[in-house]
Amino acid sequence: MQHQKHNKLAKPASGHFARREWAIIGTSCGSIQQLARELTAQLAPRHRIGYVDAEHQKAGAEEIAPGFALQYTDKISYHRFDTQEKLNPWQQYARFNEMDLVLVNGNHFAASRQIVALDRRKFDSLQRKLDRLTQVDLFLTNGADPNFAKPTGLPDALQQQLPGWNTIPVLDLHDTTGIAAFLQARLLPPVLKALILTGGKSMRMGQNKSALDYHGIPQWQYLCNLVQEAGIPDAFLSCRAEQAGDFAPEPLITDTFLDLGPMGAILSAFRYDPNVAWLVLACDLPMLDVSTIHYLIKNRRPSATATAFRQPPPPPGWSDAKEPKDAGFPEPLITIWEPKSYLTLLQFLAQGVSCPRKVLINSDTCLLDAPDPGALLNVNTPEEREQVLHKLR
Repeated sequence: MQHQKHNKLAKPASGHFARREWAIIGTSCGSIQQLARELTAQLAPRHRIGYVDAEHQKAGAEEIAPGFALQYTDKISYHRFDTQEKLNPWQQYARFNEMDLVLVNGNHFAASRQIVALDRRKFDSLQRKLDRLTQVDLFLTNGADPNFAKPTGLPDALQQQLPGWNTIPVLDLHDTTGIAAFLQARLLPPVLKALILTGGKSMRMGQNKSALDYHGIPQWQYLCNLVQEAGIPDAFLSCRAEQAGDFAPEPLITDTFLDLGPMGAILSAFRYDPNVAWLVLACDLPMLDVSTIHYLIKNRRPSATATAFRQPPPPPGWSDAKEPKDAGFPEPLITIWEPKSYLTLLQFLAQGVSCPRKVLINSDTCLLDAPDPGALLNVNTPEEREQVLHKLR
């Protein structure tokens, strides 16, 4: 048996800069920059777009003060970091983590997917960069410029590098609406799975909250039924390793980030599958209904770090009514956490933060008001449970 030094982890789908990236290559840098600006104008209302390029002019001495390894400048209308050191691929990916799409000037940088302009003046240059043509998804012609060829005019070396060249879609360089639609069709929201949190110790309740019966079945089963009714077929129970036997043979994700409460459960889910979004539900939500979950999914903003409800104030007479301090803040345990939040959660954890709510407060979070605030009622004590049972009756 071959020795494996390190545990094999599920890796996020990634390119050189981001999960979804396209290098535009095969024409002048000015044309690439103009196309990138026009595409961003059409896509930016729905997506966060990054851009990678090289500066053609030599940097002036005023760009970064001598001796500084890193400089931050508040430019009022935008903010800039300058660094003396070139970013390595790991740092590049971390820096562009929040982006839904990164457009790259392929004349200077490689990307995992490419859009190739068929400018004859750049064919020699393209043939020197064959290693960058790994996944060409689109050809660009230019009906207004005779220097541009059709795909049948590709040199032999390029045809050999692209075995399916004659099946690659073709659009005109000036058809920015068509190119934007082409990219938009490939920016589908990540698949959504559900995570039911059952690993809490339920100290205030005095018994396992996930096993309580409010609807004729254990609460964990009720929540699994809700998310499946809402159209999410894959639902997992999150629990501590010693609890696994209590829920078998249900699909489980046991905690691999230990003693971190809900934060550890969310991170463990992303460690299990980092390429999906996770709808995380606490097991202490007996009033939750399928219409509330539908509303969250319908109003999900995949370009955000997460989509969450604002926590409503407790109803009159509720045992926590004396301290409605959390009202208005994000409710992290009925939240859709997007794949990009995995790195964000780890960064907060590295800074000593293990509270998912603090992550949401300090990130790009889409906040919603629940159509029925009562559906978000948390039940943590026997007294609160009796009140809810009375409501349900």
